[in-house]
Amino acid sequence: MMKKAIIILFIAFAKLSVFAQQGEMLVYHPIQTDKSGNIVPWFNPDPAIAYDHNLHTIWSFWFNMRRDLNGLPYYMNHQVWNKNMDDPRGIGGDQFMMAISSWRLLYAYTGDENIKSNIYFLAGYYLTHGLSPSNCKWPDIPFPYNTLIYSGIYDGDMRNGKDIAQPDKAGSFGLELIHVYKIKNDPVFLDAAIKIANTLAANVKTGNNEHSPLPFKINVFTGETPLLNLQTKSEGRSIDTACYTSNLTGTLQMFLDLIQLNKGNVTAYKIAAGKILVWLKKYPVQTNKWGPFFEDVAEWSQTQINAMTCARYMMEHPQYFPDWKLQVKNIINWVHTNFANTQWKKYGVVVTNEQTIYPVPANSHSSRQAADELLYGSLSGDTSLYKNAIRELNWATYMVDFDGKNCFPTDEPWLTDGYGDYVRHYLRAMATYPVLAPVENHIIASTSVIQQADYKDHFKKFLSVDFNKTDTNKVRLYYRTYDNDGTEEIKLKTRPSAILLNDSALKDTADGEGYTWTTLEKGGGILWVRRKNGNKVLIME
Repeated sequence: MMKKAIIILFIAFAKLSVFAQQGEMLVYHPIQTDKSGNIVPWFNPDPAIAYDHNLHTIWSFWFNMRRDLNGLPYYMNHQVWNKNMDDPRGIGGDQFMMAISSWRLLYAYTGDENIKSNIYFLAGYYLTHGLSPSNCKWPDIPFPYNTLIYSGIYDGDMRNGKDIAQPDKAGSFGLELIHVYKIKNDPVFLDAAIKIANTLAANVKTGNNEHSPLPFKINVFTGETPLLNLQTKSEGRSIDTACYTSNLTGTLQMFLDLIQLNKGNVTAYKIAAGKILVWLKKYPVQTNKWGPFFEDVAEWSQTQINAMTCARYMMEHPQYFPDWKLQVKNIINWVHTNFANTQWKKYGVVVTNEQTIYPVPANSHSSRQAADELLYGSLSGDTSLYKNAIRELNWATYMVDFDGKNCFPTDEPWLTDGYGDYVRHYLRAMATYPVLAPVENHIIASTSVIQQADYKDHFKKFLSVDFNKTDTNKVRLYYRTYDNDGTEEIKLKTRPSAILLNDSALKDTADGEGYTWTTLEKGGGILWVRRKNGNKVLIME
């Protein structure tokens, strides 16, 4: 049932002429519209202000979530938030890797050191309490579920029980471990990623229309796919659901990152990455057979998350997909055909359902669809998707309550959908269209991992670099990256007076190492910093 909350509207809302009407309740808030009747965010009609507010309140809710009796934060034991009692279900299959994915972007955006600490906690705890034994057939990969809820141990699968792992989630975790390694420079995370990559690489197959290069589920001890309640009919053919998933771009990127780092069994990674890439291009990209993703479904189900995750990967790696523009549009059209939800069309928005077995609108899936369509429009020049994408992001803000809990629209506050698989989509949308970020100082994108982000208010506590002859009182932002070669996109209130890279002033130039500045009509501007020979940047007032 859709939740309804008794709320007190901000008095300021009544003074905003942009709100033409207060409509029906949407989860926690009455729907607000502009003068044309199109949905705007509940908190503020300016998406930049509203999105930023949601990001901060969502993080605050996560960070301050109560602890269970076993001493762990609630989100380490459960997949659904329940205020008055503990939910009887364990974690979501990708709960921790999604959170790390979002928190990494959110840390760069805010510079909040608590976010970085939570990344280390999630990665470290999962590594020490959730991996398959080193002496089994599929060693050193994470289990997606805690079969004994309060054990603090992850040891199986929600549907198929103990000893069952999901290789696609292992690949996603491996990729996030590489990111954590790049933030902290702690080899324990890289070593764990290498072990995951070794296991997956050793088991990657060529793949076909019925079997993906890695199975969806596997018994780590026997090496067999579980068959319980997994036989179903699709297109008149019997399919073993446990043998197929297209959610392999995280695994692919894990292999490619380790190849670039020249760490681990590089030869095996090249072979495995090649098989996955060839299979993606030959099968799901052509057939739109995207298959299962979720831990709580035991039947064949087509999923929007698999389709659009692959579509974004194609857009971000066009060197592997020369026909990406046509193919991504085909995937987007397929999603519209299969998952479009017109329940709120009277407010000018079509939102996105989750999957064929559970065709309901979703906060995470709608925000993903919106962010990915914005990226497609930006890269391709096709602006036909822009208006609905913004309204879809606006619609998804209504799932966030005043205190930061984030509810699946017709369900419950899922800790995957509402947190790790929500925050990153708004940050990605801001990176594509910086006007969606508030007129404040924020790193909104980087081609490298951000190790440190110190905004002006943090300098006394966190600024740890000594730039020669630099008055730190005049520094607006200091950041440090993993790579010495990269590009950052930064939203700033005003044009900076200077940018220093490892003690040297960067030039205002559109070519090579340097920076460019673009003033935005709605206030502030975008600073592009292009680095070739350094990883420490000071942005001056």
